[in-house]
Amino acid sequence: MKPFSLLKTLTARQTVLTTDNYKNMNNTPIVETENLSKWYGEVMGVNDVTLTIHPGIIGLLGPNGAGKTSLIKLMTGQLKPNQGEVKVLNQPVWNNPGLTRRVGYCPDIELAYQFMSGLEFVTFFATLSGYDKTEVESRTLQSLETVDMLSAKDRPIGSYSKGMRQRIKLAQALVHEPELLFLDEPLTGLDPNGRRHVLALLKDLADTGISIIVSSHILYEIEALTETILLIHQGRILAEGTISDIRELIDEHPHKVYLSTDEPRRLAQVCLPFPDILSVTFVNNASETDESGDIVIETAKPDAFYARLPEILIENELNVSQLYSPDDNLSSVFKYLVG
Repeated sequence: MKPFSLLKTLTARQTVLTTDNYKNMNNTPIVETENLSKWYGEVMGVNDVTLTIHPGIIGLLGPNGAGKTSLIKLMTGQLKPNQGEVKVLNQPVWNNPGLTRRVGYCPDIELAYQFMSGLEFVTFFATLSGYDKTEVESRTLQSLETVDMLSAKDRPIGSYSKGMRQRIKLAQALVHEPELLFLDEPLTGLDPNGRRHVLALLKDLADTGISIIVSSHILYEIEALTETILLIHQGRILAEGTISDIRELIDEHPHKVYLSTDEPRRLAQVCLPFPDILSVTFVNNASETDESGDIVIETAKPDAFYARLPEILIENELNVSQLYSPDDNLSSVFKYLVG
């Protein structure tokens, strides 16, 4: 991976923040919406969304067709709301060209500029930002290096792989050093190495003070990037906050925990008397021999279960070699919320 030249430039230009200024910056919303709605004929794209987003990396998560792209286009001023208001960086978005100098946008659509080289494409957007020729050249090369596309800069975009197209779109979004990045499905089409590169890049950009709103339907990838998320479905925000905050909203749903132990029947007997334990299921005929095997415990209060489990194991001299829960992830949380 090449060094992030643009990141170095961004860091060098940072103003040293006092503790009070840093707190004030973090308390100032980067996006505010109130009763925001957008519809297309009889189809509702965004449905009465009121939210406040603070600086950092924010994941906008939901399945395809949930309204992620419509919401981002409203936030970037590409769509006019049918109802409600949206402010970005404390400014109204609609018909505000000056705001585009402070915001970067990486769309989810395939690029239309197939005939351009990567260099020409990023240069074009740098020129639109109003820089002189020398600065356009400097910024373009820095941005291409940041996304590791210098070696392919002279090739036509039509010859790029899907992953390369994602990175060249990201390069144009970064070329004017925005304060806020909107990235619509930026990980689509990337191979594992490309995904790691982009995720690491986004974290480094956030460390320089850039806020990032990134949409995805691939929940586990955003889970690795940030804990601050918005879950959207059918144009509505279902939940917002950290993963643990949202997990607390669905404690009424059964929570499954898989445990591997050398005494599955005895572990089951110890756990069953607690009122929050809903059921115990033996896996691989573990109950027949009481030899090493797996059990699945369903609990209505996962935090309480995890808190007392170490004490139970010690008091009863029980060994657990493996413990995991398929419900401790965003996919499960989303499934519960839309179910």
